[in-house]
Amino acid sequence: MIVDHSLAGKVAIVTGAAKGGIGEAYAKALAEAGASVVCADIRADAAEGVAADITGDGGNALAVGVDITSDDSVEAMAAAAIARFGGVDILVNNAALMADLVAGGTTMGFPDAMWDRAFDVNVKGAWRCAKATVASMIERGGGAIVNQASIGAFPAEGVYGITKVAIIGLTTSLARELGPHNIRVNCIAPGLTQSDAGRALTPDDADYTKMMATRAALHLKGQPSELCGALLLFTSPAGSWITGQVMIVDGGIVLHQ
Repeated sequence: MIVDHSLAGKVAIVTGAAKGGIGEAYAKALAEAGASVVCADIRADAAEGVAADITGDGGNALAVGVDITSDDSVEAMAAAAIARFGGVDILVNNAALMADLVAGGTTMGFPDAMWDRAFDVNVKGAWRCAKATVASMIERGGGAIVNQASIGAFPAEGVYGITKVAIIGLTTSLARELGPHNIRVNCIAPGLTQSDAGRALTPDDADYTKMMATRAALHLKGQPSELCGALLLFTSPAGSWITGQVMIVDGGIVLHQ
């Protein structure tokens, strides 16, 4: 039996799909597998660059500006996907706050307003996107949602890690609720990556980076493209019986904790 990773005829939305991030790698991987891709980001111009790369390589892509804290904005994103490509089969909830939360200080000292902002973006944002796209998936006979967690959830480190624990909870809850509609919901938990944000937060000469290097079984920092195998498994027919799962893709860091 040949494992089928083809996404021909499928339509995917990737949030946080700006140049230089994990979302760029996700969008391009889905397009290479045959999907039409909506590259969505709060920075519309940065999403335009990713969509242009995809179309330049012969794929189908649309860039959309979106604020995932706004119901209206998220619904407009879904409507744009349906208007351009006919529906939605795949949602990748990649957009999140990271740097702002790491810089916010300790858990006990974290400002009230930033707690609200953290959950509004990192957790409710994913929920809003799911809520806006599920009806189209049901109409098309099923679909796949992939949420983005982090090794910062194992165990939770600060407010960022706490939001990623919540994302795992959202994943398992939605997997149970949406399974009867043939919608699979899974989660990827990346380790340290060579994305623009990852390099800025964990420079190679930082004490934290050196400490984490002692925990990795493989190379410490992965390329964003090294997360795409998990993404294609969760979104393609190859993963047709997989739901409610968290795949840690981190070079073996959590393995040693």
